[in-house]
Amino acid sequence: MLLEIGKLVVVYLFFVISIRLLGKTALAQLTPHDFGALFFLAYIAFGAINLENFSQAIAGIGAIIATHLLLSRLTLINKMNKFIVGAPLILIKHGKLYPEHLKKSRYPLVELLSSLRLAGYPRIESIEYAILEPNGEISVLPKTENAPVRIGDLNIQAESNRLPLSVVVEGKVQKNNLEEIEKDEDWLQKELEQKGYTNVKNIFFATVTTGSKNVLHVYDK
Repeated sequence: MLLEIGKLVVVYLFFVISIRLLGKTALAQLTPHDFGALFFLAYIAFGAINLENFSQAIAGIGAIIATHLLLSRLTLINKMNKFIVGAPLILIKHGKLYPEHLKKSRYPLVELLSSLRLAGYPRIESIEYAILEPNGEISVLPKTENAPVRIGDLNIQAESNRLPLSVVVEGKVQKNNLEEIEKDEDWLQKELEQKGYTNVKNIFFATVTTGSKNVLHVYDK
C-alpha cells in the first residue's frame, strides 16, 4: 500500500507543476496546489469503490492533504512562494504595454483587453499599472486623471499614481524594492526608528508609498 501512496503523491506533485507550467490563465482564484488537491481529493473520494479496500482510499486522502499542507507552508518562504505560486508580472506601466511580458506569461492580448474593459478601463494609455497576479487575475491602477474621481476635470495638477512598494515582508527586508526607490537599508532603518521600531524582524509588513515624499507604512506582527 505504501508504494501506491507514494506513487499518488508523486503524481500529485507532477500535476501541480504541470498546472504551474500551463500559466496563470489556467487558474481562477486557485493556486496550483489548491487546484491539484481539489482534483485529487475528488478523484480518490469518488473512485474509492475501484480501490482494493476502504483503508487505502483513506490513506490516499490523508497523503494528499499532508502534501497540500506542506506546499502551503512552503509558500510562506519567499523563494518557494515564487516557484510554487508565481510572482506578479507588470503588463502595463505608465500607459505602455509590455508585449514581452505577455509572451513570457503566455497571456493573450485579447484576454488582457477584455479584463481591462471589465475593469472599466478600455484605453491602455489611461492605465498607470496593470498587473497579472499569481492567481491569474488582472489588477488595474488607473492614472490619477482617470480615477473614479476625475481630478483632471477639476484642472488640478496632480502627481501620477504610484504603486506602494513592499520593503519588509514577514521580518525580511526587500532589497530590490528599496533599490527601485533609490533607497538602502540604512534609510529604512532610520525611518523605522523614527516610528519606534528598532528590529526589522518584529515587523510583519511595511510598505513605502512613493511620490513627492516617500511615506512608510508599518504593520506589526
